[in-house]
Amino acid sequence: MTTIVLYSIQPMLSAGLEVTLAASEGFRLAAACTDLSQLVEEIPRRAATLVLIELTPDVTLQALKEIQAISRGVPIILWIDHVSTEFASQVIAAGVRGILRKTLSLEQHLDCFRKVAQGELGLEKGLSDELLSTQRVSLTPRERQVMGLVAQGLRNKEIAYSIGVTEGTIKVYLSRLFQKVGANDRLDLALFALRNMAASGTGETVAHRAPDQPKPKPLFITGFVSRPIERRLQ
Repeated sequence: MTTIVLYSIQPMLSAGLEVTLAASEGFRLAAACTDLSQLVEEIPRRAATLVLIELTPDVTLQALKEIQAISRGVPIILWIDHVSTEFASQVIAAGVRGILRKTLSLEQHLDCFRKVAQGELGLEKGLSDELLSTQRVSLTPRERQVMGLVAQGLRNKEIAYSIGVTEGTIKVYLSRLFQKVGANDRLDLALFALRNMAASGTGETVAHRAPDQPKPKPLFITGFVSRPIERRLQ
C-alpha cells in the first residue's frame, strides 16, 4: 500500500485526490496538510511512503531541501501547474523524485505515483528530454564571484581591486567564463548569471545552459546594475 501525505492550499484539489485514490487499488491518502509545518509533522506520524507537495510561493528550494532531510528518504513529488527546466533541475538535485503537472490524466498521475514509490524518477518525457539536453556548467567560487560582479556593472579594474587580483587575471577569468557558459560578451554573461546561476549542495556553483539557447536581447536591469554593461572585455 502506498501511503501518501499531501500538502496543498486548495481544498478541492485535496478532496479530488482523496476520492481518486480511494477508488484506486494500492493507494491511500493518509493526510492533507495546508501548511508546511503540518506536513513535516504528518510525514512520520502517518508512516508516509510518498509525499505530494503542491508548488506554492511557500515551497522554495530551501524548504524542499529541509523537508527532504526531515522526511528521511520518503520520496517527494512536486505537484505543479508549470515549471522551468532550471528549477526542475534544481529541485531534483535537492532530492525531489517526481514532477507532476496537475493537468495530466488520472492514469498519468497514478503511473507517476507508482514509479516514484518504486524508487524511480517520475518525469514526463518532454521534461526529461529537456533536462538531459541541458548542459551543466560547473563554476568555481571565484568564477561565481567574478560573474556576480560583472552582473553588477563593475569594470575589470574595479573587479580586480575588489577581489585583490590583477586586471590581467580578470581577463583570463572572463575568457574562461565566456567559453564555459557560451556568452559572447559581458552583457550575455551578466544576463546568464542573473537568469541561471544557482548554488549546488556541494557549495560549488552550478548553472544550466541549453545548447541551442538563443542569445538574449539587450536590456537594462533596473535596481541591480549600477551602469550599462559594456560589450567588451575591458
